[in-house]
Amino acid sequence: MNAPRDFSADPLGHGLPDYAPRPMPVAMLEALQARLGNRCSTALALREQHGRDESPFDVPPPEAVVFAENNEEVAAVLTLANEHRVPVIPYGAGTSLEGHLLAVQGGVSLDVSRMNRILRVNAEDLTVTVQAGVTRNQLNAEVRHQGLFFPIDPGADASIGGMSATRASGTNAVRYGTMKENVLGLTVATPDGRLIRTGSRARKSSAGYDLTRLYVGSEGTLGVICEVTLRLYPLPEAVSAAICSFETIDAAVRTTIAIIQMGVPIARCELLDAHAVRAVNRHDKLTLREAPMLLMEFHGSDAGVAEQAAVVQEIAADHGGTGFEWATTPEDRTRLWTARHHAYLSALQMKPGCRAVTTDTCVPISRLAESINASVEEVEASGLPYFIVGHVGDGNFHMGYLIDPAVPDERSTAEQLSARMVARAIALEGTCTGEHGIGLHKQRFLLQEAGEGAVDQMRALKAALDPRNIMNPGKIFG
Repeated sequence: MNAPRDFSADPLGHGLPDYAPRPMPVAMLEALQARLGNRCSTALALREQHGRDESPFDVPPPEAVVFAENNEEVAAVLTLANEHRVPVIPYGAGTSLEGHLLAVQGGVSLDVSRMNRILRVNAEDLTVTVQAGVTRNQLNAEVRHQGLFFPIDPGADASIGGMSATRASGTNAVRYGTMKENVLGLTVATPDGRLIRTGSRARKSSAGYDLTRLYVGSEGTLGVICEVTLRLYPLPEAVSAAICSFETIDAAVRTTIAIIQMGVPIARCELLDAHAVRAVNRHDKLTLREAPMLLMEFHGSDAGVAEQAAVVQEIAADHGGTGFEWATTPEDRTRLWTARHHAYLSALQMKPGCRAVTTDTCVPISRLAESINASVEEVEASGLPYFIVGHVGDGNFHMGYLIDPAVPDERSTAEQLSARMVARAIALEGTCTGEHGIGLHKQRFLLQEAGEGAVDQMRALKAALDPRNIMNPGKIFG
């Protein structure tokens, strides 16, 4: 078992408490091993794998990792954990960025990746029900032959359960919405080991409290999502992607604002700054112009796509956009979008040995240029290397500050810049996170955004549904 954890030394300035761990009783470990056999492990390598994400926090690993294969096993683990007051941290694909899966109070990492069956496709209703461990690429490979697809694309091949728990969105959100709009129902294991169903396959309901929306975005703090019923969409008749370069980020952002305000039903509108373009060029062996760039995609009929593209090209030209290039074949589109999805890892390779302190905000589209321009001015003045990518079509952008983890001043500078960026977004009537979630990294910002009264209500919900505080403790509220 782990020695007591000390989080009082906090180089990032978040004021994380010195949590007292909750050692797992021998009786609980023996019961888990009796129920799950070798699917309950205390091997250090496996624990470390499940105790690390892409956040800037270094936290000791969980005390055990268990692999559930069905709803009943999830419920059984929670029953034991509730009885022994041992924390449980749900784990899907491990792609979170804000410390969601870190075992800050010890306990068990509950891995649902083996719950990866697609349970029911209702093509005629455009719905599908999957186990929580199904990944988005797996789902799309399954439904593509029926002429359908699931559009939510956060970049990583995340699990559907994890995407639901963090209210993920991504590159297609400007047209298709986020997980909030696309989850119709859930099967959830509650902290005391019950299995409940929320929602249905119907497109709307007025029946009681909307528990589905409560669990979507709850970050594993209220229960474990076991099954998800989702909306599907017909594959578009025609798809075309385009890139366009600009002299400044401001020009690219103002082009985006004009596209949205004109009502163009663009499917994707992504921003990469010059640093991000340079990184993907090196990583993916591309020859893109190393300047601020919009990467766009259009869905619809042949005529509709052509009309959208013509309007967008005219708007871009009005803002100095040049080098408009089309990618109409699936191979060319895949090449461009793969490079976009690699932007984070590509940027890390620009400064060997670095880590990224990342933050994302989302603001009303009319305030996006103001938010990005001020953030760029601040980071340029600091001297820290950085990169920007963004789902700018819905006002959401990401800033990555590249730091040497051995230099405390760089970590401190990055956090100060992040805090100013978030405060600015809130002042512009936006949010501290458009899609990363709160986790550990953004707890103080949630209080700034929502206020004490709203956060107190969230705490009350947590206490009512998880009175023994076993579900991913230490997240969202601290």
